[in-house]
Amino acid sequence: MRNEEKTFQVIIDPAANDRMFEHFEFLARVNVSAANKLLTKLLSDIQSLEKLPYRNPSYIRPYLPLDKFRYMVSTQRYKIIYQIDDDFVFVDDIQDCRQEDDKKVL
Repeated sequence: MRNEEKTFQVIIDPAANDRMFEHFEFLARVNVSAANKLLTKLLSDIQSLEKLPYRNPSYIRPYLPLDKFRYMVSTQRYKIIYQIDDDFVFVDDIQDCRQEDDKKVL
């Protein structure tokens, strides 16, 4: 099987799922339609990791192991932080790019 045909199983960590819904709920207080679009886009981008998880760059931070994590920017404001392990993609965090990194999450 060629690499581009490989399908990875994507697993969202419960804490990452909670963070995603925190972002959704915060935006929904201002604009429900925009919050729904945000959630749809985040979930679509996460689902896209099933096919091409290696297309995104490494997430390099001094407090993280080198090349363990990758990230994808979604909706120009959110980072989807994930790692690849064999046939699995583990989504570990969803961060608002306008805020400081939350070191305790990863």
